Amino acid sequence: MSSKDDILKSVRNQIVPAADLPSLDQDWIHYGDAVAHFGDVLQAVGGTAVVVEGVDGLSAELAKIPVYTEGRKTVSCIDGLMGTVDLDRVEDPHELEDVDFAVLPGEFAVAENGAVWVTDAKIRHRVVLFIPQHIALVIPCPSGNVEEAIVNNMAEAYHRLSWQSNDFGCFVSGPSKTADIEQSLVIGAHGARSLHVFLLLP
Repeated sequence: MSSKDDILKSVRNQIVPAADLPSLDQDWIHYGDAVAHFGDVLQAVGGTAVVVEGVDGLSAELAKIPVYTEGRKTVSCIDGLMGTVDLDRVEDPHELEDVDFAVLPGEFAVAENGAVWVTDAKIRHRVVLFIPQHIALVIPCPSGNVEEAIVNNMAEAYHRLSWQSNDFGCFVSGPSKTADIEQSLVIGAHGARSLHVFLLLP
């Protein structure tokens, strides 16, 4: 028997006492103004949050972003907003490796950590959530109430999720960053170089 087998056998023979899961019925953190807190947290990690009215308002805000207006290859999965690439016509996701800017739907945001819940329900190739140079996430507020699009904390967020078989979803915050090398912060090291979140009023 090898030393590896000895180690694995020793590990398997260890009896770990059972431990109860912590209760989720707790007083989780709440904010007096969850919308403002979400914006502050997102800004602190390098992103921006803006409330816009309709697709016209969204277009006007995007026009203020140079990397969007100068982008040669853009993707939009938002009704009424056109990109230069039709995602539904792309067969091979590798063709999206040089996308400059993607405008994609989000479902709701979390004030606690500045994250946005996204799924691929309206996106043909989920890689477009991660591979573009710059990303904008658009969260609809159909009732006209921005507060309904933002939960206070992750406990509330998980209560809001609904799953079907083989669904894909994740929480996105950003932009991508790392400070692993010499404690020097690098933006866009592993993903998007910027993240804009738009809260879309009707």
